[in-house]
Amino acid sequence: MTTYTARPITPVVLKELRSADDAGREMVPVTDEEGGAPLRCCLRRSRPGELIALVSYAPLRRWAAETGAEPGAYDEQGPVFVHAEECAGPQAGDTHPFAGEHRTVRRYSADGRILGGELVDTADDEALTHAFDDPAVALVHVRAVEYGCFLYEVRRP
Repeated sequence: MTTYTARPITPVVLKELRSADDAGREMVPVTDEEGGAPLRCCLRRSRPGELIALVSYAPLRRWAAETGAEPGAYDEQGPVFVHAEECAGPQAGDTHPFAGEHRTVRRYSADGRILGGELVDTADDEALTHAFDDPAVALVHVRAVEYGCFLYEVRRP
């Protein structure tokens, strides 16, 4: 079975988002008093006392700019939590962040069109293998069920 890798928001994109997010707004850092926010920079939950920010992010738009895809109306932006300052990124070997929670696995074609989605118990290698069984799938977004928020992307190996 193939091992799939969750892709965090890259350091280059994080630097841009910390200046102005994908909606053109300046970042507003806050101290996370409670912890538990899903951080897209390091793919873990925040800890109490960390300086974080909620920014608008357009994952499909950024992927499309990189690949030449034309997602049309499927281009969307939404809120994501990131560290307000540079961080070390994900821990090595953590291939399934935010595991053990129901997730939606949304599939996209190489031209950026949605090919469907599926509710899964956890976004593990089995769920991702099933998502990539369709050879037309080029990219998968793993999303939270509660709010539909983007958590991370997985690309075809």
